[in-house]
Amino acid sequence: MITVLSGGVGAARLLRALSDVMDPSELTAIVNVGDDLVLHGLTICPDLDTITYTLAGLNNDELGWGLRGETWRVMDELDALGGAAWFRLGDRDLATHLYRSQRLTEGASKTDVTRELATHHGVKVTLLPVSDDPIATEFLTEDGRLSFQEYFVQRHHDVVVSGVEITGVESARATNDVERALEQSARLVIAPSNPVISINPILQVRGVREALRARRDDVVAVSPIIQGAALKGPADRLMRELGYESSALGVVDFYGDLVGTWIIDEADAALADAIRSRGARVEVTTTIMAEPENARRLAKVVLS
Repeated sequence: MITVLSGGVGAARLLRALSDVMDPSELTAIVNVGDDLVLHGLTICPDLDTITYTLAGLNNDELGWGLRGETWRVMDELDALGGAAWFRLGDRDLATHLYRSQRLTEGASKTDVTRELATHHGVKVTLLPVSDDPIATEFLTEDGRLSFQEYFVQRHHDVVVSGVEITGVESARATNDVERALEQSARLVIAPSNPVISINPILQVRGVREALRARRDDVVAVSPIIQGAALKGPADRLMRELGYESSALGVVDFYGDLVGTWIIDEADAALADAIRSRGARVEVTTTIMAEPENARRLAKVVLS
């Protein structure tokens, strides 16, 4: 079994590529829930939904989130009424959040609902929220404290950040399924997701960081930074704002002693020796997954 610590889009693409070169039933994703939110009375889990939709072949590639072929009648009407329509939810996507919220009120856990949605969509990869307890990523900014979606969607991550806090994580615990995956998997993989806001909330949950550190030789990570820039999102800027170098080497330093093998892009091959000086192995390949063949090539390196 291979277990992948996962955020949203980058992780979804890696999981899809891995599913193409191995039995997806032997693949587990431990997924960030720090960007989950309650809006319109509904519990919304963006990273879990992005991965589910991508693996089901339903994701909206044009937008990078949500479902393909969406309509927006509910949001358009809500906007006309003067409601909170800044966080766009498509009509079909709303059904996911309505179902999740219904099941949670009936006593199901977030893990239960994730499994039910994956089964409904024919997803064979095991998807696990890192915790069933509520945690929330919040940003300390020049404009005050912002929730994840206020920063990322409403403000288009265009505000200077001085700190990131994961609220509720002190009392949160990893689920039993997550603990078993961390203990029993042959390999643990850190996806090329944003280190600060996608992977760090997972690592902050009690026991997760310790499990990776204890198994460092089995941990493989793919750098999400190529030639100093993120392919998508604010990872590069956040790294700089929080005092890290915006480079593959900066990502290595961010994770510290958790990773035994780093996979970096060919464009960053010159950094390989510096990464090895940190005590890690290095593999150099393409890490851009826009082309299916390159995605499969990366997946094979992860597995090798």
